[in-house]
Amino acid sequence: MHIKEDRKYTKEHEWVKVDNNIATVGITDYAQGELGDIIFVELPKVGTKVIQMGPFGIIEAVKAVSELFSPITGEVVEINTRLEKDATIINKDPYGEGWIIKVKVADLKQLDALLTPEKYKTLVET
Repeated sequence: MHIKEDRKYTKEHEWVKVDNNIATVGITDYAQGELGDIIFVELPKVGTKVIQMGPFGIIEAVKAVSELFSPITGEVVEINTRLEKDATIINKDPYGEGWIIKVKVADLKQLDALLTPEKYKTLVET
């Protein structure tokens, strides 16, 4: 299991990385490993408003179907359309090519409520 040091995490196993007020969101390496082979991702439309820890989509794997939760409040400005054709990109590269949405952040202070890499590591190890 790999945990990137340059992002924040949720207890629901999403990650967020913010650059210039745009948050890139995906699921963690741990989450994709637990789900197994991902076969489908339901993505929101660009322009959709998301709220911190509110659902924004669904991820379906051979083993389970799970909701996706936004780590941050804002507006979806981009979706990873490559996932519509090949959702297994998330299994192959959850922190890179397997990103799911990009959100224009409404309040950067919300990042303070998320888990640091160290706290996320403790969460998944217990």
